[in-house]
Amino acid sequence: MITIAIANQKGGVGKTTTAINVATALAATGSKVLLVDLDPQGNASTGLGISSAERERSSYDMLIDQAPVGECLMATRIPGLDLVPATVDLSGAEVELVSVDDRTGRLRRSLSHDAGHDICLIDCPPSLGLLTLNALTAADTLLVPLQCEFFALEGLSQLLQTVERVQERFNADLGILGVVLTMFDRRNRLTDQVSDDVRSCLNDLVFEAVIPRNVRLSEAPSHGLPALIYDHACAGSQAYMRLAREIIARLPKQRKAA
Repeated sequence: MITIAIANQKGGVGKTTTAINVATALAATGSKVLLVDLDPQGNASTGLGISSAERERSSYDMLIDQAPVGECLMATRIPGLDLVPATVDLSGAEVELVSVDDRTGRLRRSLSHDAGHDICLIDCPPSLGLLTLNALTAADTLLVPLQCEFFALEGLSQLLQTVERVQERFNADLGILGVVLTMFDRRNRLTDQVSDDVRSCLNDLVFEAVIPRNVRLSEAPSHGLPALIYDHACAGSQAYMRLAREIIARLPKQRKAA
């Protein structure tokens, strides 16, 4: 199983939207996909139509009780896509993890028991705390959604420094799959400027596919559906399908952070 952490310490960059729609697109290719919701807000779970009342076990149980992944996952309405949901209990996990042994490796240990999936995506919270460190320690590679705004590169620099520390201390094999530009608006000249700056700094680490600002992407979670199912033809869905094709092409070519 290839494990991909989707992380950015800044909120509101399209991280969960990316997790849901990339997972759906990969499942559509015939892969068995697992999405782990590691964000206490549980937006990935809600966006896949899983209500709070349905979440009997969650990623909290994997982290704190070391429950095997098979006991915590749920089938979704998307063929080939399973979900480990998040519950409100996860909001206290950061504090509880401080006093346990191997506090950054617990998710990796639980996921190691999974033998039924080809790809695992981990939707991380918008911070660089112990939940995200668990995801980076468990992951083979990292996907970074990056909003096209002025402070984007500053936040990315902090994340890449964290990746380097994780490589040094917890997961020497962690690679960077790539950076995807989100909330792209061609009517805004700043968007093009940020895109040019990011590509000039990171070169081919940046995916060619860019995710536009799109009303249908914003509407889809309220219906408990990925945008790819809610409106397959909208610009956002088409962009995520292009991104999924690039991800599939890059998976054997993971790279370490410089």
